Amino acid sequence: MQASIMISDQTKTNGFILSSASLGFSTFACLISCIVFLIIAYHLYYNHVKREDKITVVLCGHIYLAILIYSLILLSMNIRSILGDLYKQSFDSSWCIFFGYLTVVLFSMLTMNFVNQAFYRLIRIVYSQNRWFQSLKLYMILPFIEIIIIICILLCVLIPLNAVIYLQNNSFCYVTFTNIPGILWAAFVAYVCPFCCLLFIYLHITRFIHQQGNIQTLIIKQRQARDLLIIRRILIIVNLLFILALPGMTLIFMFIITGEEHPLLARITFFTVSISEAGLSVALLFSIPQLKNIVLNFRTTKTVTPANQVVRGALQMRAIAGT
Repeated sequence: MQASIMISDQTKTNGFILSSASLGFSTFACLISCIVFLIIAYHLYYNHVKREDKITVVLCGHIYLAILIYSLILLSMNIRSILGDLYKQSFDSSWCIFFGYLTVVLFSMLTMNFVNQAFYRLIRIVYSQNRWFQSLKLYMILPFIEIIIIICILLCVLIPLNAVIYLQNNSFCYVTFTNIPGILWAAFVAYVCPFCCLLFIYLHITRFIHQQGNIQTLIIKQRQARDLLIIRRILIIVNLLFILALPGMTLIFMFIITGEEHPLLARITFFTVSISEAGLSVALLFSIPQLKNIVLNFRTTKTVTPANQVVRGALQMRAIAGT
Protein backbone atom coordinates (compact mmCIF):
# COMPACT_ATOMS: atom_id res chain seq x y z
CA MET A 1 0.00 0.00 0.00
CA GLN A 2 1.20 3.50 -0.83
CA ALA A 3 2.05 5.64 2.15
CA SER A 4 -0.44 8.42 2.69
CA ILE A 5 1.00 11.81 1.76
CA MET A 6 -0.12 14.75 3.89
CA ILE A 7 -1.94 17.22 1.65
CA SER A 8 -3.56 20.54 2.42
CA ASP A 9 -7.29 21.26 2.41
CA GLN A 10 -6.92 23.37 -0.73
CA THR A 11 -5.21 20.47 -2.51
CA LYS A 12 -8.03 18.14 -1.40
CA THR A 13 -10.57 20.60 -2.79
CA ASN A 14 -8.71 20.83 -6.09
CA GLY A 15 -8.55 17.04 -6.24
CA PHE A 16 -12.30 16.80 -5.67
CA ILE A 17 -12.93 19.32 -8.46
CA LEU A 18 -10.67 17.40 -10.85
CA SER A 19 -12.41 14.11 -10.07
CA SER A 20 -15.86 15.67 -10.50
CA ALA A 21 -14.91 17.21 -13.85
CA SER A 22 -13.37 13.91 -14.97
CA LEU A 23 -16.60 12.15 -13.96
CA GLY A 24 -18.57 14.47 -16.23
CA PHE A 25 -16.28 13.98 -19.22
CA SER A 26 -16.20 10.20 -18.70
CA THR A 27 -20.00 10.06 -18.51
CA PHE A 28 -20.28 12.04 -21.74
CA ALA A 29 -17.77 9.74 -23.47
CA CYS A 30 -19.69 6.67 -22.25
CA LEU A 31 -23.01 7.93 -23.63
CA ILE A 32 -21.66 8.99 -27.03
CA SER A 33 -19.53 5.87 -27.55
CA CYS A 34 -22.40 3.59 -26.48
CA ILE A 35 -24.84 5.24 -28.89
CA VAL A 36 -22.41 5.19 -31.81
CA PHE A 37 -21.35 1.58 -31.14
CA LEU A 38 -24.99 0.42 -31.08
CA ILE A 39 -25.69 2.24 -34.35
CA ILE A 40 -22.65 0.61 -35.94
CA ALA A 41 -23.74 -2.82 -34.68
CA TYR A 42 -27.27 -2.21 -36.04
CA HIS A 43 -26.03 -1.30 -39.51
CA LEU A 44 -23.64 -4.25 -39.64
CA TYR A 45 -26.27 -6.70 -38.39
CA TYR A 46 -28.86 -5.59 -40.97
CA ASN A 47 -26.20 -5.31 -43.70
CA HIS A 48 -26.78 -1.60 -44.37
CA VAL A 49 -23.07 -0.97 -44.93
CA LYS A 50 -21.47 -1.03 -48.38
CA ARG A 51 -19.12 -3.93 -48.94
CA GLU A 52 -16.10 -1.67 -49.54
CA ASP A 53 -16.81 0.25 -46.32
CA LYS A 54 -17.31 -2.71 -43.98
CA ILE A 55 -13.73 -2.97 -42.72
CA THR A 56 -13.59 0.77 -42.00
CA VAL A 57 -16.88 0.61 -40.09
CA VAL A 58 -15.79 -2.51 -38.16
CA LEU A 59 -12.55 -0.79 -37.13
CA CYS A 60 -14.57 2.23 -35.97
CA GLY A 61 -16.75 -0.16 -33.96
CA HIS A 62 -13.63 -1.54 -32.26
CA ILE A 63 -12.49 1.97 -31.36
CA TYR A 64 -15.86 3.00 -29.91
CA LEU A 65 -16.15 -0.23 -27.96
CA ALA A 66 -12.69 0.39 -26.47
CA ILE A 67 -13.64 3.99 -25.63
CA LEU A 68 -16.84 2.76 -23.98
CA ILE A 69 -15.13 0.15 -21.79
CA TYR A 70 -12.22 2.41 -20.87
CA SER A 71 -14.59 5.29 -20.05
CA LEU A 72 -16.55 2.99 -17.75
CA ILE A 73 -13.30 2.15 -15.95
CA LEU A 74 -12.49 5.87 -15.62
CA LEU A 75 -16.04 6.46 -14.38
CA SER A 76 -15.54 3.87 -11.65
CA MET A 77 -12.17 5.36 -10.65
CA ASN A 78 -13.58 8.89 -10.41
CA ILE A 79 -16.56 7.72 -8.33
CA ARG A 80 -14.20 5.97 -5.91
CA SER A 81 -12.06 9.10 -5.66
CA ILE A 82 -15.11 11.24 -4.86
CA LEU A 83 -16.40 8.76 -2.27
CA GLY A 84 -12.94 8.62 -0.74
CA ASP A 85 -12.81 12.41 -0.53
CA LEU A 86 -16.28 12.78 0.96
CA TYR A 87 -16.60 9.74 3.23
CA LYS A 88 -13.00 8.49 3.61
CA GLN A 89 -13.99 5.13 2.12
CA SER A 90 -11.25 2.64 1.30
CA PHE A 91 -11.43 0.38 -1.76
CA ASP A 92 -8.19 -1.51 -1.19
CA SER A 93 -8.72 -5.12 -2.32
CA SER A 94 -7.46 -7.74 -4.75
CA TRP A 95 -10.21 -6.71 -7.18
CA CYS A 96 -8.92 -3.15 -7.04
CA ILE A 97 -5.43 -4.38 -8.01
CA PHE A 98 -6.94 -6.45 -10.83
CA PHE A 99 -8.78 -3.42 -12.23
CA GLY A 100 -5.58 -1.40 -11.96
CA TYR A 101 -3.82 -3.80 -14.33
CA LEU A 102 -6.95 -3.97 -16.50
CA THR A 103 -6.92 -0.17 -16.90
CA VAL A 104 -3.42 -0.25 -18.39
CA VAL A 105 -4.32 -3.12 -20.74
CA LEU A 106 -7.51 -1.41 -21.95
CA PHE A 107 -5.70 1.84 -22.67
CA SER A 108 -3.16 -0.13 -24.70
CA MET A 109 -6.00 -1.76 -26.65
CA LEU A 110 -7.54 1.65 -27.33
CA THR A 111 -4.33 3.00 -28.85
CA MET A 112 -3.75 -0.25 -30.77
CA ASN A 113 -7.19 0.07 -32.37
CA PHE A 114 -6.02 3.36 -33.88
CA VAL A 115 -2.91 1.58 -35.13
CA ASN A 116 -5.12 -1.10 -36.74
CA GLN A 117 -7.11 1.61 -38.48
CA ALA A 118 -3.92 3.25 -39.76
CA PHE A 119 -2.52 -0.13 -40.88
CA TYR A 120 -5.65 -0.84 -42.94
CA ARG A 121 -5.37 2.54 -44.64
CA LEU A 122 -1.70 1.81 -45.37
CA ILE A 123 -2.60 -1.53 -47.01
CA ARG A 124 -5.55 -0.09 -48.95
CA ILE A 125 -3.64 2.89 -50.33
CA VAL A 126 0.01 1.87 -50.61
CA TYR A 127 -0.21 -1.93 -50.93
CA SER A 128 -3.62 -2.26 -52.61
CA GLN A 129 -2.57 -5.42 -54.48
CA ASN A 130 -2.28 -7.36 -51.22
CA ARG A 131 -5.80 -8.77 -50.75
CA TRP A 132 -5.02 -10.93 -47.73
CA PHE A 133 -4.53 -7.89 -45.52
CA GLN A 134 -7.84 -6.47 -46.78
CA SER A 135 -9.87 -9.35 -45.39
CA LEU A 136 -12.77 -8.55 -43.04
CA LYS A 137 -12.15 -11.71 -41.01
CA LEU A 138 -8.57 -10.60 -40.30
CA TYR A 139 -9.70 -7.34 -38.70
CA MET A 140 -12.45 -9.12 -36.78
CA ILE A 141 -10.01 -11.43 -34.98
CA LEU A 142 -7.04 -9.03 -34.82
CA PRO A 143 -8.08 -7.35 -31.51
CA PHE A 144 -8.29 -10.74 -29.77
CA ILE A 145 -4.76 -11.62 -30.90
CA GLU A 146 -3.47 -8.21 -29.87
CA ILE A 147 -4.98 -8.27 -26.39
CA ILE A 148 -3.24 -11.59 -25.66
CA ILE A 149 0.09 -10.17 -26.84
CA ILE A 150 -0.39 -6.91 -24.91
CA ILE A 151 -1.29 -8.74 -21.69
CA CYS A 152 1.88 -10.84 -21.97
CA ILE A 153 4.14 -7.87 -22.78
CA LEU A 154 2.74 -5.59 -20.07
CA LEU A 155 2.17 -7.98 -17.21
CA CYS A 156 5.45 -9.91 -17.57
CA VAL A 157 7.15 -6.69 -16.42
CA LEU A 158 4.52 -4.94 -14.27
CA ILE A 159 3.63 -7.90 -12.04
CA PRO A 160 7.22 -8.74 -10.99
CA LEU A 161 7.74 -5.02 -10.24
CA ASN A 162 4.53 -4.95 -8.19
CA ALA A 163 3.76 -1.81 -10.17
CA VAL A 164 0.01 -1.55 -9.47
CA ILE A 165 -0.84 -0.64 -5.88
CA TYR A 166 -3.64 1.07 -3.99
CA LEU A 167 -3.19 4.86 -4.17
CA GLN A 168 -4.57 5.87 -0.80
CA ASN A 169 -4.94 9.59 -1.55
CA ASN A 170 -6.84 8.79 -4.76
CA SER A 171 -8.89 5.79 -3.54
CA PHE A 172 -8.15 3.64 -6.61
CA CYS A 173 -5.46 1.26 -7.83
CA TYR A 174 -3.06 2.09 -10.62
CA VAL A 175 0.62 1.95 -11.55
CA THR A 176 2.33 3.99 -8.86
CA PHE A 177 4.31 6.88 -10.26
CA THR A 178 7.04 6.28 -7.69
CA ASN A 179 7.77 2.96 -9.41
CA ILE A 180 9.76 4.51 -12.23
CA PRO A 181 10.54 1.30 -14.22
CA GLY A 182 6.87 0.27 -14.02
CA ILE A 183 5.39 3.61 -15.12
CA LEU A 184 7.95 4.01 -17.91
CA TRP A 185 7.24 0.50 -19.23
CA ALA A 186 3.47 1.07 -19.11
CA ALA A 187 3.83 4.45 -20.87
CA PHE A 188 6.14 2.98 -23.54
CA VAL A 189 3.90 0.00 -24.38
CA ALA A 190 0.52 1.70 -24.04
CA TYR A 191 1.26 5.17 -25.42
CA VAL A 192 4.70 5.93 -26.87
CA CYS A 193 5.05 2.89 -29.15
CA PRO A 194 1.51 3.09 -30.69
CA PHE A 195 1.85 6.87 -31.14
CA CYS A 196 5.15 6.44 -33.01
CA CYS A 197 3.57 3.73 -35.20
CA LEU A 198 0.67 6.05 -36.04
CA LEU A 199 2.96 8.90 -37.05
CA PHE A 200 5.18 6.62 -39.14
CA ILE A 201 2.24 5.02 -40.99
CA TYR A 202 0.36 8.23 -41.77
CA LEU A 203 3.51 10.09 -42.83
CA HIS A 204 4.39 7.17 -45.12
CA ILE A 205 0.89 7.25 -46.66
CA THR A 206 1.03 11.01 -47.15
CA ARG A 207 4.42 10.78 -48.82
CA PHE A 208 3.19 7.98 -51.12
CA ILE A 209 0.12 9.97 -52.22
CA HIS A 210 2.21 13.03 -53.04
CA GLN A 211 4.69 10.91 -55.04
CA GLN A 212 1.89 9.24 -57.05
CA GLY A 213 0.00 12.47 -57.72
CA ASN A 214 1.24 12.98 -61.29
CA ILE A 215 0.80 9.45 -62.67
CA GLN A 216 -2.74 8.52 -61.62
CA THR A 217 -6.11 8.76 -63.36
CA LEU A 218 -8.70 11.33 -62.32
CA ILE A 219 -10.81 8.84 -60.34
CA ILE A 220 -7.81 7.56 -58.39
CA LYS A 221 -6.68 11.15 -57.77
CA GLN A 222 -10.09 12.02 -56.35
CA ARG A 223 -10.04 8.98 -54.06
CA GLN A 224 -6.51 9.76 -52.90
CA ALA A 225 -7.48 13.39 -52.25
CA ARG A 226 -10.32 12.15 -50.03
CA ASP A 227 -7.97 9.74 -48.26
CA LEU A 228 -5.45 12.53 -47.71
CA LEU A 229 -8.14 14.75 -46.20
CA ILE A 230 -9.22 11.96 -43.84
CA ILE A 231 -5.61 11.30 -42.83
CA ARG A 232 -5.05 14.97 -42.07
CA ARG A 233 -8.13 15.01 -39.84
CA ILE A 234 -7.01 11.88 -38.02
CA LEU A 235 -3.52 13.33 -37.56
CA ILE A 236 -5.10 16.39 -35.97
CA ILE A 237 -6.93 14.08 -33.54
CA VAL A 238 -3.72 12.15 -32.78
CA ASN A 239 -1.83 15.39 -32.14
CA LEU A 240 -4.66 16.56 -29.88
CA LEU A 241 -4.36 13.35 -27.89
CA PHE A 242 -0.61 13.88 -27.58
CA ILE A 243 -1.06 17.47 -26.39
CA LEU A 244 -3.68 16.48 -23.81
CA ALA A 245 -1.33 13.83 -22.43
CA LEU A 246 1.51 16.34 -21.98
CA PRO A 247 0.49 17.65 -18.50
CA GLY A 248 0.58 14.19 -16.93
CA MET A 249 3.76 13.18 -18.76
CA THR A 250 5.43 16.46 -17.75
CA LEU A 251 4.62 15.90 -14.08
CA ILE A 252 5.92 12.32 -14.30
CA PHE A 253 9.26 13.46 -15.77
CA MET A 254 9.47 16.26 -13.19
CA PHE A 255 9.06 13.62 -10.48
CA ILE A 256 11.79 11.47 -12.07
CA ILE A 257 14.16 14.46 -12.13
CA THR A 258 13.35 16.09 -8.78
CA GLY A 259 12.09 13.09 -6.78
CA GLU A 260 9.07 15.11 -5.56
CA GLU A 261 5.66 13.70 -6.45
CA HIS A 262 2.82 16.15 -7.05
CA PRO A 263 -0.09 15.16 -4.75
CA LEU A 264 -2.59 15.45 -7.63
CA LEU A 265 -0.44 13.75 -10.26
CA ALA A 266 -2.81 10.82 -10.83
CA ARG A 267 -5.94 12.99 -10.93
CA ILE A 268 -4.41 15.50 -13.35
CA THR A 269 -3.34 12.64 -15.62
CA PHE A 270 -6.78 11.04 -15.70
CA PHE A 271 -8.50 14.42 -16.04
CA THR A 272 -6.69 15.02 -19.34
CA VAL A 273 -7.39 11.44 -20.40
CA SER A 274 -11.12 11.96 -19.71
CA ILE A 275 -11.10 15.08 -21.88
CA SER A 276 -9.38 13.07 -24.62
CA GLU A 277 -12.01 10.33 -24.43
CA ALA A 278 -14.89 12.80 -24.66
CA GLY A 279 -13.32 14.75 -27.52
CA LEU A 280 -12.34 11.61 -29.36
CA SER A 281 -15.85 10.15 -29.27
CA VAL A 282 -17.17 13.24 -31.09
CA ALA A 283 -14.21 14.09 -33.34
CA LEU A 284 -14.15 10.66 -35.00
CA LEU A 285 -17.72 11.16 -36.22
CA PHE A 286 -16.66 14.13 -38.33
CA SER A 287 -13.31 12.71 -39.45
CA ILE A 288 -14.42 9.46 -41.09
CA PRO A 289 -17.06 9.88 -43.84
CA GLN A 290 -18.29 6.27 -43.69
CA LEU A 291 -18.94 6.57 -39.96
CA LYS A 292 -20.54 9.99 -40.31
CA ASN A 293 -22.92 8.75 -43.00
CA ILE A 294 -24.25 5.73 -41.13
CA VAL A 295 -24.69 7.65 -37.87
CA LEU A 296 -26.32 10.77 -39.30
CA ASN A 297 -28.50 8.72 -41.66
CA PHE A 298 -29.62 6.31 -38.93
CA ARG A 299 -33.08 7.86 -38.51
CA THR A 300 -33.48 8.15 -42.28
CA THR A 301 -32.77 4.42 -42.62
CA LYS A 302 -35.36 3.56 -39.99
CA THR A 303 -38.07 5.76 -41.57
CA VAL A 304 -37.37 4.83 -45.19
CA THR A 305 -37.68 1.08 -44.58
CA PRO A 306 -41.35 1.17 -43.35
CA ALA A 307 -42.20 3.63 -46.14
CA ASN A 308 -40.78 1.25 -48.73
CA GLN A 309 -42.85 -1.57 -47.24
CA VAL A 310 -46.02 0.54 -47.47
CA VAL A 311 -45.32 1.46 -51.11
CA ARG A 312 -44.55 -2.16 -51.96
CA GLY A 313 -47.81 -3.29 -50.34
CA ALA A 314 -49.83 -0.65 -52.21
CA LEU A 315 -48.35 -1.75 -55.54
CA GLN A 316 -49.21 -5.37 -54.77
CA MET A 317 -52.81 -4.44 -53.91
CA ARG A 318 -53.12 -2.41 -57.11
CA ALA A 319 -51.82 -5.37 -59.13
CA ILE A 320 -54.36 -7.69 -57.49
CA ALA A 321 -57.21 -5.22 -58.10
CA GLY A 322 -56.18 -4.85 -61.75
CA THR A 323 -56.18 -8.62 -62.17
